[in-house]
Amino acid sequence: MYPGIFAEHDPDRVACIFPDTGESITFAQLEERSIQGSQLFHSLGLAVGDSIALYMENNARFLEICWAAHRTGLYYTCIASHLTLPEVAYIVDDCDAKVFITSAKKAPAVDGLLEQLSSEQGCFMVDGLAPGYQSWESAIAPQPKVRIAKEVEGRDCLYSSGTTGRPKGVRLPILGYSLGEAPVFGENIEWLYGNPGENDMMYSPAPLYHAAPLRFCMGMHRVGAGCVLPERFDPQAALAHIERFRCTHSLWVPTMFVRMLKLSPEVRSRYDVGTLRAAIHGAAPCPIEVKQKMIDWWGPVLLEYYGATEANGACGISSSQWLSHKGSVGQALVGEVHILDENDEEVPNGEPGGIYFAEGHDFEYHKDEEKTAQARSVQGWTTLGDIGYLDDEGYLYLTDRKAFMIISGGVNVYPQETENRLINHPAVMDVAVIGVPDTDLVEAVKAVVQPIDMSAAGPDLEAELIAYCREALSPVKCPRSIDFIEALPREDNGKLYKRLLRDRYWGHLNSRIV
Repeated sequence: MYPGIFAEHDPDRVACIFPDTGESITFAQLEERSIQGSQLFHSLGLAVGDSIALYMENNARFLEICWAAHRTGLYYTCIASHLTLPEVAYIVDDCDAKVFITSAKKAPAVDGLLEQLSSEQGCFMVDGLAPGYQSWESAIAPQPKVRIAKEVEGRDCLYSSGTTGRPKGVRLPILGYSLGEAPVFGENIEWLYGNPGENDMMYSPAPLYHAAPLRFCMGMHRVGAGCVLPERFDPQAALAHIERFRCTHSLWVPTMFVRMLKLSPEVRSRYDVGTLRAAIHGAAPCPIEVKQKMIDWWGPVLLEYYGATEANGACGISSSQWLSHKGSVGQALVGEVHILDENDEEVPNGEPGGIYFAEGHDFEYHKDEEKTAQARSVQGWTTLGDIGYLDDEGYLYLTDRKAFMIISGGVNVYPQETENRLINHPAVMDVAVIGVPDTDLVEAVKAVVQPIDMSAAGPDLEAELIAYCREALSPVKCPRSIDFIEALPREDNGKLYKRLLRDRYWGHLNSRIV
């Protein structure tokens, strides 16, 4: 259960394809370069439990370095490639990185970083050089191609995106398993991955610094499957890549489905995606109409998961299960789901409350005991801060994040339902619903919409969209006003920065929207 097995008996098998550059990496190359990277870390004095940090775009060295750290028993922190210099410096220091690795493409973004770091790191750059950095390729070239004496399974230590505040490092314990012996797949988790095997191919268009793309792709390598890794998501290019590389598996977030569905029928019908056996998606609730359209288009190959970087638990649902439980994110695969009220008391099925996992994986927020404690109930169960409910069969339905709840006139409003309604309007490309200051209601419901045609933005479209909401939702859930914007502040993986939208309207004021 690690890439070296396939490097031995099928060395030319492709492990990674980078369609933007045309570069590919075989399992033999992945194994050799990760061994040399491991030897370099060992020569620098890094030991099991130490940390490194990466800050770069999807490129051919990314997973080689992650596997090098993983087989050395290290924590590897993959930093979001859009973050600013102070944000990068904060994470490098906070995760206690002894090595920092970036790319020539990110050289302008890290100019001045070394002066901001509070401790001295070994600093390397791939694909080029800049003052203060050593060439990664040159540094590993003389290293032995023989595995170090004791290879221990390391872990990622990833930082939350900061959509609801300052990023938090999520650290799970390194348990001392020898490389290849960690119980990565159980029966349920293997199902969630789409039961991958040798010669399968995963299409993953999101940045590798996120937990799902990183973990899914490394999981694919463990069973001999390859990965197609574009630098960024493009809806038409994604369809072309699936057809060209005959991808059997793929990884998505709902906004990507929306963008592909907004393509014209003529463009969508141009590509054959019939090789897909599993289209895995998560990270945010998927609107029912959007998911139904995807199943109608691609067939019953969608596998949805609910989980997070914290890995404290997970739920999953197949297309056939979803068709009889529309809107659900599935039943528990890891841990047990409990729904609690604000007093940590369990609520009846069908009643929303905080979602907690029991008997799942333990985690901590690095160097933040208070946040770690806040994520636990009195029973010791853990939460991601989401709201939802269970039905009588144990299927979980998400309502929203607690932090995004709007209190309008004393009524709790969860924006997700309104967003799901608006995204299905033919004039809407993207939407976010937030609470804004209101003298009468304290918070009023506002939609911020990215229209497909910005020239159509104005009072007429605003009135049309509000009326469209009122056809399906109670008035309290409908926006009282709509602002139009050319693009919402989203990460490359589709995650929305609601905090940035909130700041435009609230400034220094406090709100339940954070």
